[in-house]
Amino acid sequence: MTLTDASPSAWAEKEASDPASAPAVTAAPLSTAPLSTTYAPAEPIDLRATLAPLGRGPYDPTTQWDPSHHAVVWRTFTTPDGPVTLRLEQGGRAAPITAKAWGPGAEWAIDGVPKLCGAGDDWSQLDLSRHPFLAETLRRNPGLRLPATRRVFEAMAPAIFEQKVTSLEAYREWARLVSRFGTLPPGPAHLMPRNLRVAPTPEVWRAIPSWEWHRAGVDPTRSRTLVEAAARAQAIERAADGPNPIAALTSLRGIGPWTVAETLQRSHGHPDQVSVGDYHVSHFVGYALAGDRHCDDEGMLELLVPWAGQRQRVVRLILLSGQLPERRGPRATITDHRRR
Repeated sequence: MTLTDASPSAWAEKEASDPASAPAVTAAPLSTAPLSTTYAPAEPIDLRATLAPLGRGPYDPTTQWDPSHHAVVWRTFTTPDGPVTLRLEQGGRAAPITAKAWGPGAEWAIDGVPKLCGAGDDWSQLDLSRHPFLAETLRRNPGLRLPATRRVFEAMAPAIFEQKVTSLEAYREWARLVSRFGTLPPGPAHLMPRNLRVAPTPEVWRAIPSWEWHRAGVDPTRSRTLVEAAARAQAIERAADGPNPIAALTSLRGIGPWTVAETLQRSHGHPDQVSVGDYHVSHFVGYALAGDRHCDDEGMLELLVPWAGQRQRVVRLILLSGQLPERRGPRATITDHRRR
């Protein structure tokens, strides 16, 4: 079995049993008592539906859902104060969200729990009267919100992995390099998922040798783009909060509208950023709104004009609606760049 045709579960088992793939991780900071908070929003929030876009596949080392509990998630990331492990738990869609955080970035993470869970994401002005199936989708998902992580580079890095490759390729490459060059997360190791890791810092991304990118399957174009973005990580954080973030971010070599949209959707919970250039999104939107499974980006943007300012909310509802075309065309070929 090769890694190009293995199932995700078979790949995970292969990685875990291969000594050459053993993660090269550093020790986690000493565990201390967590900071805790309970977030009780005025309107119901569905934690799982809201945070679903943040995970990069089922084996993402930075985002792990508890398999025994529908709404318990562990997330790791690097804050301005250092790494953090954040555990969120919700008993039901209308229940408060309990948060615990460990590590130097615990206070920063706890302060950001409301934004992470979609606080301030107001759907009340979204007019869906012309499309009853979208109105019904929203009615069935009243707790759906757009999350905001407040970390721009950490949202951009996995988006760069996903440029012009299949999701399976990108997820696999992301998991390999984060597992190998990330750090063990702060907090109680005996309670956390075994494979949980904190993604590499910009400094570490820049220091990864070229052969490690090749070994993980990442082509030179994407690795160069990520390294160059890492070199400007602080400027990227500032630019995303500036007066024209799209122009500023797309001025970076290798960063186009698709990558910016995928980034700002997650870092800022941007309600209008649409992933133009995506392999599937235009087809999904075209089919749901006009019955056109062959819709292109131009046609998609025209269909979304009535919701200017809230187009990403409409796309999220379409993806949840079940109004998606049956996949009939050939699947994209998975390329193994390690053989080149």
